[in-house]
Amino acid sequence: MMKKQLFHTVFFGLLLSSAMMAQALEIGAKINTPCPFGECSNGFELSYFGEVDVPTNTFFQNVEVGGLSGIDYDPNTGHYIAISDDRSEKGPTRFYTLSLDFTKESLKAVHILKSTTLLTKQGKPFGKMMADSESIRVFNGKVLWTSEGWGSHEIPPFVRIADMNGHFIREFTLPKGFAPTKNHKSGIRDNLAFEGSTVLPDGDILIGMETALYQDGPISSLLHGSLARIIRYNAQTGKPKAEYVYPVSPIPQAAATAKGGNDNGVSEIYALDNTHYLALERGWAEGVGNYAKLFLVDISGATDVSNIASLIHTKQRIVPVRKTLVLNIRALGIKPDNLEGITIGKTKAGQEVLIIEADNNFNKHETNQFLAFKVLKRPGSNQSAN
Repeated sequence: MMKKQLFHTVFFGLLLSSAMMAQALEIGAKINTPCPFGECSNGFELSYFGEVDVPTNTFFQNVEVGGLSGIDYDPNTGHYIAISDDRSEKGPTRFYTLSLDFTKESLKAVHILKSTTLLTKQGKPFGKMMADSESIRVFNGKVLWTSEGWGSHEIPPFVRIADMNGHFIREFTLPKGFAPTKNHKSGIRDNLAFEGSTVLPDGDILIGMETALYQDGPISSLLHGSLARIIRYNAQTGKPKAEYVYPVSPIPQAAATAKGGNDNGVSEIYALDNTHYLALERGWAEGVGNYAKLFLVDISGATDVSNIASLIHTKQRIVPVRKTLVLNIRALGIKPDNLEGITIGKTKAGQEVLIIEADNNFNKHETNQFLAFKVLKRPGSNQSAN
């Protein structure tokens, strides 16, 4: 019995070495944006709280741990759930239950407690390439999760609700214009669709695109950004009630060579109150590496574009959401991996902690990185800490 328990509980407590710390942000260092948008009531302040890396080629219950693309805190248990974007190639479409170990000084360890298989409407595991799970949220004691679909095979993205054991409960309605098409005149792009999700305090749900739909213009380049739609759902009916425009930033870094690749897109969103949320933009440049920026976003006053077929072929005035930079991870001296998940959890002492999680792409040169920041001040919270 003891051996079985040890086998099924994986413990990761990798501390930063002194060499890494010499190059990284010091524990306790503060990052402060006192007046985002010029509005000091929405001040945002963080304090660096450490890093833990779960190495690639780590296994849990005989399945490789990796592809961690979304994370959320469950206040009912004090644990976290993290979804893998493995397209059922290494194991079933799944999410993990995690326990994060904090001391007074920093994040010290990540424990993997459980793996849960997400099931189809028929109650079966997904076949290979049939789901590309990207974002996950705890929602009314259940699990809200997204799949990017597979555009080139005309498999649409989806938003679904499952119970905590992974059983399908219901699916939300896909808005018009999002379904993939053969001619690429409209719909999602491959691997650039439903990357982000969040639950607003009023109960509505926001789903964030990584980049523009085909009909809404190009993806980001070094010279221009991209127009990504945000879907606002009525969670009770599962029907869309509005869409907003999020202006994705241009690619901030050229590749090291003329033929090298680079990109930038929105990998996750997280609501702070009914009008403000965090947006994580991350990308990569060949010969340079990964970069990641966290923006504070305000949706109040943004135009509902749900009845506008194309954002670039319309004469209607469109007001996008407002955004302002609150965290540039690489500029802090932290080397980011492929950061894709964000949530705000709590320590046992009740301290709010922002967690940012990386998808290692099951690549031996990448890790499942967990970054932690104390939340000292933010919109939607009265918390004050030192």
